[in-house]
Amino acid sequence: MPLHHPADGPPPRPGEDLRADFPGLAGNWHYLDTAATAQKPQAVIDATVNAMGRDYATVHRGVYARSADMTLAYEAARRRIAGFIGAKDDQIAFVRGATEAINLVAYSHPRKGRVLLSTLEHHSNIVPWQLAGWQVDVCPLTADGCIDLDAAEKLLTPEHTMVAFAHVSNVLGSPLDVARAAELAHRVDAELLVDGCQAVPRLPVDVAALGCDYYVFSGHKLYGPTGIGVLWSDKLDSLPPWQGGGSMIDRVTFERTTYAPAPTRFEAGTPAIIEAIGLAAAVDYVAGIGIDAIHAHECQLVGSLREALARKNSITLFGPENSAGIVSFSMAGVHPHDIGTILDESGVAIRAGHHCAQPLMEHLGVPATARASFGVYSNDDDVAALIEGLSRVERIFG
Repeated sequence: MPLHHPADGPPPRPGEDLRADFPGLAGNWHYLDTAATAQKPQAVIDATVNAMGRDYATVHRGVYARSADMTLAYEAARRRIAGFIGAKDDQIAFVRGATEAINLVAYSHPRKGRVLLSTLEHHSNIVPWQLAGWQVDVCPLTADGCIDLDAAEKLLTPEHTMVAFAHVSNVLGSPLDVARAAELAHRVDAELLVDGCQAVPRLPVDVAALGCDYYVFSGHKLYGPTGIGVLWSDKLDSLPPWQGGGSMIDRVTFERTTYAPAPTRFEAGTPAIIEAIGLAAAVDYVAGIGIDAIHAHECQLVGSLREALARKNSITLFGPENSAGIVSFSMAGVHPHDIGTILDESGVAIRAGHHCAQPLMEHLGVPATARASFGVYSNDDDVAALIEGLSRVERIFG
């Protein structure tokens, strides 16, 4: 059940009203690095503590009552997480994170061939394809930093068996028209994998409506624990196992092993029991607020920040005006690491660096950018503190 019930009255509004739910935000700290990892609400902390302590037992193996109860809780978590993205529970496999999910597909896919990536991809959506032996082609970006699907249409050939794009860029916040990308991929009999790490915490996601073949995301960016992520596909049964061990088997002999059906065959070993229950609590928390309310809130903050930064002559903004929850920028004559260090002295936490997107940095013509990213707890005070801190940076380097 969701944590907020309609009978309780209107759900809480994102922003200042929710900061008290996040112990990591105690004090006058302006956390603007949610794209890297989200702070955790007390509901998630409580769920993981109870799962590790009061309720703890292994799953799928014990015949005693607590093990059975934990098995029910673990599989209930799978159902709740699947429902959050419009999926069936047997269509999602728990993995360590989006990185492992992409590796799983890259190595297990039976039709290794050419894969079309884009200039803005995270290293986690580049390196696995290279390591697994795929031939990589690169789709350029539009002038405002979105994946150029017109160019993708011209680049795709029958030799491509996979397209792998980010739903939202972790640097630019650029949103992808997933439905069109899926149509273009399917036109040449390729499949589409979507990296949803930055989209799932802030955009409505219905995998069935999107039309993609694989959708991956990490729990820790969705206000859940680290060490767990999700691979969704309605084609999991067509993939062979990637890792071997306990739990993922049907029957083992020294001569031959048969495997469990999906998704179990992709969850070798003792699963991330505590993390799955924590992620389900995070999904409940987000659902209780409403993903549309979160998206609207972050859009307002992005608009305010971009408008304020645009008034500073020293600032160069990157990405489209409709960037989702993320704003990247540079300041003339100042390295982003210096910006981040000085802002930290004022209690403002941003990201500075190449953001695991070095090809994109080369495209932008910069070694790194400064990045501010928002969450459900972000508010106008955070924007004001960032702008004030940047004015201090300008004075120091002016």
